[in-house]
Amino acid sequence: MEELEGRFSSKALEDFRLIDEAVDNNDEQAFAKLMQRYKRPVYHMILKMVRNVDDAEDLTIESFAKAFKSLHRFKKDYTFSTWLFRIATNNTIDYIRKKKLNTLSLNNAFTDDHGEGVTMDVEDENPTPEGEAIKAQKEELVQIFVDKLPPKYQKLVRLRYFHELSYEEIAEELEAPLGTVKAQLHRARELMFDMVKNKRDHI
Repeated sequence: MEELEGRFSSKALEDFRLIDEAVDNNDEQAFAKLMQRYKRPVYHMILKMVRNVDDAEDLTIESFAKAFKSLHRFKKDYTFSTWLFRIATNNTIDYIRKKKLNTLSLNNAFTDDHGEGVTMDVEDENPTPEGEAIKAQKEELVQIFVDKLPPKYQKLVRLRYFHELSYEEIAEELEAPLGTVKAQLHRARELMFDMVKNKRDHI
C-alpha cells in the first residue's frame, strides 16, 4: 500500500483497504462500507441519465452487484470510484438503448467523486455475443436475489426485472393498488441491497 500513497487520496487508499478486506477475507462490513460510501452518488448519476427514480434504484442495485461480483479483478491502477462509476454508466447505457428512452445525452461528461472523468464505452447497438452474455449474467445475478426473497416479493420482482413491466402494469397484472405495488417493490429492493452487501452468502 505504501507505493500507492503518493498517487492517491486518503479516501482512495481507504477504499483500497476495504477492497482488500472484502476480497481476501470476505468481510461483509467492508462490502457494506463501500456501498455506504458510493450508493448515493452512483444513484444520483444514474438518475440524471434515466430520469426515473424507480429505474435508477433498480440500476443502482445491478451496478453494485456487478461490481462486487468482479471485485477480485479490480486493479489499483485507478480509484475504485472511477471503476464503479464506469460499471454503473455502461450498465445504464445498455438499459437506455434497450428501452430507447428519452434521456440525457450520452455525450454529456460525468466525473466521479474525485473529479476524474468517467468514460462511457458506447458500442454498436446491434446485439453481440458479448452483449447477450452480459444480459444473461445480469439475469442470473437478479435470479439469485429473487430466489432468496420472501415469497410475497418474488412475483413482483420477476414482473419488474424479467418481464420489465411498469409499476402500473404490475398493479394491473396483480389486481393490486399501485401504492401497494410501489411500497412492496421498494421493500424488495431494500432486501436485495442487503443481499448485495452480504455478498458471501448470496453471490
